[in-house]
Amino acid sequence: MPTRSDLEQALRGVALRVTRPRLAVLAAVHEHPHSDTSSLIGLVRADLGEVSHQAVYDVLRALTAAGLVRCIEPPGSVARYEARVGDNHHHVLCRSCGAIADVDCATGDAPCLTPSDHHGFAIDEAEVIYRGRCPACSAAREGTAKQDKERT
Repeated sequence: MPTRSDLEQALRGVALRVTRPRLAVLAAVHEHPHSDTSSLIGLVRADLGEVSHQAVYDVLRALTAAGLVRCIEPPGSVARYEARVGDNHHHVLCRSCGAIADVDCATGDAPCLTPSDHHGFAIDEAEVIYRGRCPACSAAREGTAKQDKERT
């Protein structure tokens, strides 16, 4: 986890003024990757006390625009934020509980997927969402299936 000094340097490095809300939001994103805005608001309020929803939204927008955080929007899920930026990694999403984990590119340089037709676009990023069940949900499902089988 980055220190307060690291976070301050990161903000200054992208020409953002160091403020308590920016530090609190950036720290929360580092400590709780893939959190949604509501969760981040709760974390920031626990750190700073009262802070408006709009202030957190504004900070997230500024941090995303500056490249310090990444907003991911998996289909069927609310927007989530992470501090792992610049490496074109992907995500795996649990169909049961919604847990999200990072997945590195399988091979090659970013973008790690090359489209059959790029329609003239200069592509610099590819995003893949893998879906499945996390280990806990898989185990729970297997346990339920086993109990159902034993009852019949």
